Amino acid sequence: AKSKSNQSQKEEERPKENAQKTKRRPSGARRVRTEMRTMRPAPFPSSSFFFFFFFSTASLAFFSSRFVVKEVDAFKAQDFKTCETSSFCNRHRDAAPKAYSIGKLIETASKENKQRRGSADERAEEEDEASFDVFLDDTKTTIKMKLIAYANGAVRLRFDDVLHPRYVPKDVLVPDETVKALQTKWTVEKNMEKNAESGKTETVLKMVPGEMNVRVRIEHEAPPAIVVERNGMEVIAFNREETFAFETVDGASGLAQGGGDTAETFNSHTDTRPFGNTALSFDVSFPSATDVYGLPERATSLSLKSTIKRPTSQEEVDQRLHHESEPYRLYNLDVFEYESESPFGLYGSIPMLLAHGSKDMKGSEKDDDNKRGTISSGIYFHNPTETYVDIIKEESSLDERTSHWMAESGALDLFLFPGPDFANVHKMYGDFLGTTALPPLFSLGYHQCRWNYRDEHDVEEVDAGFDEHDIPYDVIWLDIEHTDGKRYMTWDSTKFPTPERMIHNIAEKGRKMVVIIDPHVKKDNNYPIFKEAESKQYYVKKNDKTTDFDGWCWPGSSMYLDVTNPDVRTWWASKFALDSYKGSTPDLYVWNDMNEPSVFNGPEITMQKDLIHHGDVEHREVHNVFGMYYHMATAEGIEKRQNERPFVLSRAFFAGTQRIGPIWTGDNAADWEHLKVSVPMVLTLGLTGLPFSGADIGGFFGNPDPELLVRWYQLGAFYPFMRGHAHIDTKRREPWLFGDENTNLIREAIRNRYRLLPTFYALFDENSRLGTPIVRPLFHAFPDDPRVLRKDDCFMLGDTLLVYPVMESSASQIEIYLPKGVWYDVNTNEKHVGPKAFMKEVTMRDIPQFQRGGSILITKERARRSTRAQRNDPITISIAPDEKGEARGAYYNDDGTSFAHASPSGRNRKQLWWSNYALATRALESVSSKVQSFIDETEVERVRILGDDKSNASWKLARLNPPRSPEKNTSDVTFGRNGVFNINAPFLSMQDVFVIGLVK
Repeated sequence: AKSKSNQSQKEEERPKENAQKTKRRPSGARRVRTEMRTMRPAPFPSSSFFFFFFFSTASLAFFSSRFVVKEVDAFKAQDFKTCETSSFCNRHRDAAPKAYSIGKLIETASKENKQRRGSADERAEEEDEASFDVFLDDTKTTIKMKLIAYANGAVRLRFDDVLHPRYVPKDVLVPDETVKALQTKWTVEKNMEKNAESGKTETVLKMVPGEMNVRVRIEHEAPPAIVVERNGMEVIAFNREETFAFETVDGASGLAQGGGDTAETFNSHTDTRPFGNTALSFDVSFPSATDVYGLPERATSLSLKSTIKRPTSQEEVDQRLHHESEPYRLYNLDVFEYESESPFGLYGSIPMLLAHGSKDMKGSEKDDDNKRGTISSGIYFHNPTETYVDIIKEESSLDERTSHWMAESGALDLFLFPGPDFANVHKMYGDFLGTTALPPLFSLGYHQCRWNYRDEHDVEEVDAGFDEHDIPYDVIWLDIEHTDGKRYMTWDSTKFPTPERMIHNIAEKGRKMVVIIDPHVKKDNNYPIFKEAESKQYYVKKNDKTTDFDGWCWPGSSMYLDVTNPDVRTWWASKFALDSYKGSTPDLYVWNDMNEPSVFNGPEITMQKDLIHHGDVEHREVHNVFGMYYHMATAEGIEKRQNERPFVLSRAFFAGTQRIGPIWTGDNAADWEHLKVSVPMVLTLGLTGLPFSGADIGGFFGNPDPELLVRWYQLGAFYPFMRGHAHIDTKRREPWLFGDENTNLIREAIRNRYRLLPTFYALFDENSRLGTPIVRPLFHAFPDDPRVLRKDDCFMLGDTLLVYPVMESSASQIEIYLPKGVWYDVNTNEKHVGPKAFMKEVTMRDIPQFQRGGSILITKERARRSTRAQRNDPITISIAPDEKGEARGAYYNDDGTSFAHASPSGRNRKQLWWSNYALATRALESVSSKVQSFIDETEVERVRILGDDKSNASWKLARLNPPRSPEKNTSDVTFGRNGVFNINAPFLSMQDVFVIGLVK
């Protein structure tokens, strides 16, 4: 972050806040609301900021030095735009409706096909794609609307200017042929017919195959609307609020209409905007939703708060509606010590919303007439330009949520996911954007990082400290100070004279090293990477299209590789070859920071929007995807280096980043509020397809007290990505520096992570296939429980373990809510039947965990120092019977490094179930022993049955089938701690299929 600062800085006087609230056209004023909502999340509180500015100088020495952070609230609001200072947002947030309408269906089916199918009276016509002209004030425009159906139930809605097609980002979606293969047909059920009830002219399309039960209704006259139905229920509606607008450029030149000056200045930076106003505005409503989630990245609640207040009376309509807060902004930025509760956008953007709620479902029985069923849905906006989103919530009912989207440019390309449940939404999203690439196993262990470990001796001491204190870890990290003057892919020869030896010593213990490599390239004629890229014309250009853009970052004057160009990405990837990156080894991995991109002397600390990329594309069109392209090129380089799974961490991200590698939540602070907000931040990332994430344990800025640090490690053990990290000006905070008692507690927390690695690995495998999150909000497993829809103080690890982290200082008890079903306290074996709320006492050792009845948890209980040391350890299987005494679970294993897992012969995927007092396994894939490339050496060390089943006392032994050996066909049974019933030492192989049955 730019927050890494060692230079005196001046504070600016805080600008006076604008007390005048901007008024908004009362969307939905035609449907005046007269009832108050009974529940609504509070709007964002107004914030007070202390400001200081970046004091610039022409001296390179200034930017080569470190920065010192002033002890003030550090978020600098004056550095960043708001909706009011972003002309396109200010133009559209309160705009009056425009008189758009939609023309008739443009038929594309061939005459031959129509004749073969028969007349429209005999059979509904089928269309590959449904296309329509768009009219404004009854005049045909150059805008075309297209609807595409996909066999997974998704609908794609696209608007484009046929004379000047909008930019569509490359390599964000999965390959075109994969998307095309999913496409299916529409059946035209109605074509420009009057709806008897509404009086509107409609076209109705039904998705083929019919079992998807997805229909789209197009309402043609102004105001037009597109409504998606699933199972006869309205799920998603486009333009119900009449905010649709599609600004077009001059038809002849493709430049700003009328040749007018549309330049825009912010903080002395001028954006020339040669193409004028090309913004998009549209709204999407979720008629059945009580809550909406998504739009990362920002520090706020899981259920998104409203930013626009609905009118509740005619008086409010006449007076206009006031804004409750800034809209949610999607614009990747380097944000200095972000606030812990704000709608402000941070380092990455995923323009995806998920919605959830319930709807009246008529039952067949008399007492079922008012039954309510749940419905989940989602949308993805395929556009990486700057975007603002308002969330509007109905006053009269909880059952409608509306979003108003305003984008500066790009295509209006919407993927609509009509559910009906979260599993289907995740699957649809994964079909188009991809799922998480299965990571190397070591990356799921604990990572130790700070800015910066001083030298090779410091690295060796920290590594030895983990062994001395018997604390496991897998990766040690180096920040920017390891380089020769911020020239990436180099080493400071004084501090790190023998990097290969240093990495080799770490690797001998089964561990890895990660170094930072940022996207700016030091402008230095003696730096080979700079000179080669310059000679190849590989840098981003100024708006004259010929001059290389020169911005300031850590090295001082810097160039930025144009990673939107596939050739540049290929070239950059080649630089990670071992013979090119001197001092690197196969055990060295990479971390991409500052790739929003961060430009210290740029507008909003980033690139000017009118810079030019490959293909004469303006930076405004690619801003949010720039960091992902850099991440992509780096990961490609690590993968090609030795044909193994790469590990590259990134701070910036966009939709599709999950296919490349993990991210973290950026420059948080060492306080309890940032600890708390890390939970909804990580959960939101998982819901929007990017589950491999985590927050810096302990907080990047500031010095956590021992209690906060212990609690953060206890929570961090459940982040999908677990890393401790700290700013250069903070005190050292290795886990053993806080006294013996706290060292023991941190050791317990990190060991808990390693215990759970078999479960984490199986969940990453599940995500790679289905797109489901690793850690999940409670509503994900209990969508029909209204008490959990806004609950973000706890989470589920898969569908197995419910975790309640302690996130209050000096807490002696915390409030627990358990949804319907059976639950087992992991620490006490106490059985609970939900729904149930109660207070639970906690000590500093406690992070309350409850295993869900009906689940099976797989752990490794032997303490080791790394994932490699743990590799062939046996597993413990913990069974939590449900009301029927049954349980299900999943097991996954592979070699942990290669791509052999892509084939069934290179992995071991099994289902486990417990029924009738017997545990059985079943292979989920058939693999011939002749082609088996992975042999799983894992054995079962113990089986634990939770609860207090009285019949357990009657069991004398467990019979093994097949027997471990002719002499070993049974195992002893005993009662363990807290009455857990144990089947001891069966040592059956997980490579095989087996049954373990209790015998009286």
